Amino acid sequence: MILYVEIECHIYEAQSLKDKRAVIKKVIHRLQNSFNITISELDYQNLWQRSLIGIATLSQDRQHAEQVIDACLARIDSFTELEYRTIERQWYG
Repeated sequence: MILYVEIECHIYEAQSLKDKRAVIKKVIHRLQNSFNITISELDYQNLWQRSLIGIATLSQDRQHAEQVIDACLARIDSFTELEYRTIERQWYG
């Protein structure tokens, strides 16, 4: 089973695209190193305080996939530079 999540984020203190990209790059790098996931910025690359991040995980156990995504969301919460506003979950398989 594949659990896919889209997360819309607001980056508070970004005053430029360079600031935003530094925050998004840090988030993506830390999540990739901590969890067995695929993650990418999907939209709003040219807006300096908004981002859409996609995360996917693959597991034979539905509960394990939920735990991985929930841990990712908790880690995103720990970043004070951004806040996620909307989350959409989709199951495949």
